[in-house]
Amino acid sequence: MKAAPKLILLFKDQECFSDAIFDALQPTSDSHLHRSEEDFQLSLEDYGITEHKARGKIAYFSEDNGVLQISLLLVNCSEPPLLSCVVNEILKTIRDSSSSSTVCLTVPCILPAAKLIKGKRSSVYGIHIGPATKFTEDMTKAIEKPPLSLQINYEPLACLLQFVNCLKFPTAVLIGERGTKGEHEVLHEIGEILASAFSLSFMKNQIKLSLRETAKPQEPWRALYG
Repeated sequence: MKAAPKLILLFKDQECFSDAIFDALQPTSDSHLHRSEEDFQLSLEDYGITEHKARGKIAYFSEDNGVLQISLLLVNCSEPPLLSCVVNEILKTIRDSSSSSTVCLTVPCILPAAKLIKGKRSSVYGIHIGPATKFTEDMTKAIEKPPLSLQINYEPLACLLQFVNCLKFPTAVLIGERGTKGEHEVLHEIGEILASAFSLSFMKNQIKLSLRETAKPQEPWRALYG
């Protein structure tokens, strides 16, 4: 796995919003970038875990001369406590595999209203975390900031934010809320923000969603914590 100076990180979700973003981001027709992709898996043996690995797909956007400009990472989601090991290993690999001294992360996600607690509604929020860079600040400055009361009840994102803060990754987070607009509208809004920031094209005709709600049984211990 190779990390470009600019990296988009996605967590797979049941409704396939992240898969849609992964597939729809393509080089523009007049671009010198070429897209390639591969599967990845990372060992978790350093954490004493041998039966699981950090898995997913990664797309590379490279110039004609082979110089890597953008990495697009789609991570298979895991449950706690495995999740923290997966996130830490991926961030460690990003840091160690990049030829750049600074990797700017962009983390888009689209969540149902039940995963967000806040005082006002907006279709997309932008948050900047970690050291300031021109790229991550430009990404979020034109997007509405979340209210101070915002709480994110989505474990993959909450876990990631803790780690990027500790590891001091410059990070732009884009949070789209389902229910504020049509499902495709929020997805298109985030897709267009990403396409503009990374000089890519967001191919709407490649989007496939699975919006059927599925109730997932919770482990008994979760009921103790709401």
